[in-house]
Amino acid sequence: MNLRVRGPRGQSTLTGLEATTTTIADLQQRLEDNTGILAAEQQWLTGWPLLKLEVSGDLSRPLECLQLSHNDLLVVQQGPPAPAVPATTAAATDDAGSADAEMDEDPELAAAIAASLQDSQQSAEEPAAVKQPFQGINGNPTQNGHGPAVIGVRTPSQNSSASRLPASASHGNGSAVLGSQSAASPSGAPVSVILSDGTAVVRRIIASDNSCLFNAVGYVMEGSLQEAPHLRQVIAETVAADSDTFTEGFLGRPNKEYCQWILKADKWGGAIELSILSKFFACEIAAYDIQTQRQDVYGQDGGYGQQALLLYDGLHYDAMAVAAFDGAPKELDIRMFDPNAPQAAAIHKGAAELVAQAHKARQFTDVANFTLRCGACQLGLKGEKEALEHAKATGHANFQEYS
Repeated sequence: MNLRVRGPRGQSTLTGLEATTTTIADLQQRLEDNTGILAAEQQWLTGWPLLKLEVSGDLSRPLECLQLSHNDLLVVQQGPPAPAVPATTAAATDDAGSADAEMDEDPELAAAIAASLQDSQQSAEEPAAVKQPFQGINGNPTQNGHGPAVIGVRTPSQNSSASRLPASASHGNGSAVLGSQSAASPSGAPVSVILSDGTAVVRRIIASDNSCLFNAVGYVMEGSLQEAPHLRQVIAETVAADSDTFTEGFLGRPNKEYCQWILKADKWGGAIELSILSKFFACEIAAYDIQTQRQDVYGQDGGYGQQALLLYDGLHYDAMAVAAFDGAPKELDIRMFDPNAPQAAAIHKGAAELVAQAHKARQFTDVANFTLRCGACQLGLKGEKEALEHAKATGHANFQEYS
């Protein structure tokens, strides 16, 4: 039996598991090696929508008691330390309930699929990244330490003083996830591509907390993972102020309703929101799609002199940046660059290689074609569209992906 695993280090596949002989403790240990989260502090989620899977009690039980199937997706996130007295073994969390969770909206259904990495302690805010003074392409430093970082020449002292980034992001302080690995993800796809000048295009992993788009944009624009509420407010105000452009036909819902909707922390963003944020920051946003390996550039016609990079896997957005060297700490990231500068072509070539390797490792979700089974009536379904129609017709909201 194989299990697809998603954790702080990205997505991978565990192979060689046996439903009858591999124990829960065995799986916990393999997940500890895979994700870096201690066995006693792991929280598991599975199914569609994601439901918490209770594994306390007798850890010598075989995996078959958890009702996991071949190629199931298992999300592993950081939990609190295990209590001194184990809780009584519980069955998997109750069904997600009926369609009262706004199942009439495609983003809501997609959100149910998402592999949430959000730590239960991640409500604490992470301090903004330290801004380092770089010399830009035109010889000018970045703007007052707060503006966009640009491609430039680092002094030897800047390189020598930089410490290397750990293989996984720490959860100990409860701050939002942001990390990378200096070599490759557990599934074999690299998370950095070294460029000829010694810098590296790197994938910075953002927490899957329903605000990944906003947090990814906040990181590349501001070096901060605290921007989601502010950016949601920016979008709501922009849409409310221009009802002629942002019509019901454009938004998929009435303007006023959309403005209330996008402010909710569990609502997802997409192309509309990226277009608005590109204009707000006066910066192009190049979003790479792992499945299609396509690059969509938002704000391309704006004449902006800066560009930032995002990575999309069908459900989730991560950030991309240029690291000072492979394994450099994120505080030294160059998060924006001049798309017309000579170095831009090399950066995009590195980003395209990163995307190609992630595609080869199948680090994407094909929401149009993946196969699902309704947990309530066992009906087989194909893709998000059929699942949405079934949920609307029946009120069933618990689906399992299978192959």
